Amino acid sequence: MKYLHLLRKNLGRRKVRTVFTVLSIFVAFVLFMILSALATGFTGGVELAGADRLITIHKVSLIQLLPESYEAEIEAVAGVVDAAHATWFGGVYQDKRNFIAQMAVEPEEWLDMYPEYVLTPAERQAWAADRTGAIAGRALADRFGWEVGDRIPIQGTIWRRSDGSSAWEFTLDGIYEAGEEGVDDTQFFFHYDFLDESHPFAQGLVGWYVVRIADPQRADAVAEAIDVEFANSPTETKTATEKAFVQAFANQIGDVGTIVTAILAAVFFTMLLVAGNTMAQAVRERTGELAVLKTIGFTDGKVLGLVLAESLAVAFLGGALGLAVGWVVVAGVAAELGAFLPTVYARPRDLALGVVLVAFVGVAAGILPALQAMRLEVVQALRR
Repeated sequence: MKYLHLLRKNLGRRKVRTVFTVLSIFVAFVLFMILSALATGFTGGVELAGADRLITIHKVSLIQLLPESYEAEIEAVAGVVDAAHATWFGGVYQDKRNFIAQMAVEPEEWLDMYPEYVLTPAERQAWAADRTGAIAGRALADRFGWEVGDRIPIQGTIWRRSDGSSAWEFTLDGIYEAGEEGVDDTQFFFHYDFLDESHPFAQGLVGWYVVRIADPQRADAVAEAIDVEFANSPTETKTATEKAFVQAFANQIGDVGTIVTAILAAVFFTMLLVAGNTMAQAVRERTGELAVLKTIGFTDGKVLGLVLAESLAVAFLGGALGLAVGWVVVAGVAAELGAFLPTVYARPRDLALGVVLVAFVGVAAGILPALQAMRLEVVQALRR
């Protein structure tokens, strides 16, 4: 602590240079938080996927339907605890731009399969009893100002009713909350039975199955057993872990994680060059002063520590501000994108990684100049 006045003096020697170095680090860490949050938005579902859940789809394509009767056969497979089906509806609310994710499900079994969708007991009971009822996520309800009891008109883009109409109407029986951070609360669920009895084709068919298994360690074996059960049937299946399924879906957009890593690597490499050059200049300008410090008794270790401390101070000043501002910016971005990309959020582990990177930047930028200062010969330095 007794050397803090030296640090302040040294940092204030070239104020403009110090400010711009701090700003470069600040911008880099703001970008770090934003890009990390966006990467989470595109791939966060992978991490939230249940380790004990499998997804069973048609072997040809996800858009091909499966018989509803498969549910009982899947539940009879050794290692399977429960199964639930879902069917993609596809529709818009009021305007073609208001696309929302809608799925037809069996209410009780779906909520049992996904306990992270939190409803009050009264809402759960009301939905189960209401054949034309539906539930919506909190973010979706807030987006359109929906309240429990509202009638929600949906214009179907895939499914039509038996009378040829594409207009569907549901009663909002509940608004589910996300049971943990990152859970998608922008979805709309309604009764599969209502869909099945109201359209003129494909009765008794569903989109896919979600399967809960007893032992996540046997996920591959159980998945294979399910597919063997329906091998050589008119409707064969392909089963994978929920994590693998979500990852494959995310990869259709692109390997977002690799893209983000490449961008951040370029940003941090450039920032290290800037910070390292600043520290090298600072040491060159103070060669005589460092020699005087050694003359009056400062050891090589103390000189090394002073230069590294200066580098770390610059890094932590810019990095801490960048992480703090980045966290606030991400919260604002998440509020704007929540309806379209609900898993955009700043994770505590990203913040912790940011702190580690700040320390790394401080050490990496200052270590060579610090070693140079430590190795200074007093006589030669005083001659410069």
